[in-house]
Amino acid sequence: MLSRAVCGTRRQLAPALGYLGSRQKHSLPDLPYDYGALEPHINAQIMQLHHSKHHAAYVNNLNVTEEKYQEALAKGELLEAIKRDFGSFEKFKEKLTAASVGVQGSGWGWLGFNKERGQLQIAACLNQDPLQGTTGLIPLLGIDVWEHAYYLQYKNVRPDYLKAIWNVINWENVTERYMACKK
Repeated sequence: MLSRAVCGTRRQLAPALGYLGSRQKHSLPDLPYDYGALEPHINAQIMQLHHSKHHAAYVNNLNVTEEKYQEALAKGELLEAIKRDFGSFEKFKEKLTAASVGVQGSGWGWLGFNKERGQLQIAACLNQDPLQGTTGLIPLLGIDVWEHAYYLQYKNVRPDYLKAIWNVINWENVTERYMACKK
């Protein structure tokens, strides 16, 4: 049933089933006081070293770990196909984000499967134009870039919305769609 629903001619969109929250990159917070404020008990040099080196390293490592986690969510054959067709997971994200940002007005950014070529492709559709009907690509992942999808939270800053959307993608569902369409 999934194969027919996903690969059929009807336009089907799968909502993200799991909400992981909208995560931004973490940044090192400023201290609310000067490094020397705890003198003579803790000297400024220790505070500066701890904050700007050690604490900063923890924050940077957290960001790297979260990026690797996001990549790991798209795993197995789908991840291999993404690497094959786009060079890396990060390049794929950049290309799909750029295509989605580039939609003038309302529409969608898409990851689709070209069954003829056996390849993943990125496309954008204006307004309510269906991916499969306009490009022949089978929809695997759609990113809604109509303003109603993000305006209340992100106002007219679509790139900020597109940075956040990667945190709520249901990669299990995208992988299921990909596997069904490859048959």
